[in-house]
Amino acid sequence: MKFLRFLAWVFRMGLFLLLLAFALKNTDAVTLRFFLDRSWQVPLNLLLLGFLVLGAALGLLAAMSRLFRERREIVALRRELRALSAAAAPAGAEPVPPAPADAAG
Repeated sequence: MKFLRFLAWVFRMGLFLLLLAFALKNTDAVTLRFFLDRSWQVPLNLLLLGFLVLGAALGLLAAMSRLFRERREIVALRRELRALSAAAAPAGAEPVPPAPADAAG
């Protein structure tokens, strides 16, 4: 198991060094052209890094919205389960949760 962990770190280090070498070789300035004849000169490696960060942030934002929606649904289902088990259980008996419904959607 330790060998696999070591091998994973060697792979990560190799990938990092490969990407670092790519970034160091691509330091030439590129021109971004916007509308209305606006332009901006920026090093290529910074441009690539900026778009990587922007893509990662948008991906996390999309994942977080789904996560929050699912958490709200879980809380609502737990409340409903507690209400159903409290209403259906006789005094002093252990509440039995209902069978899970087929969740379509």
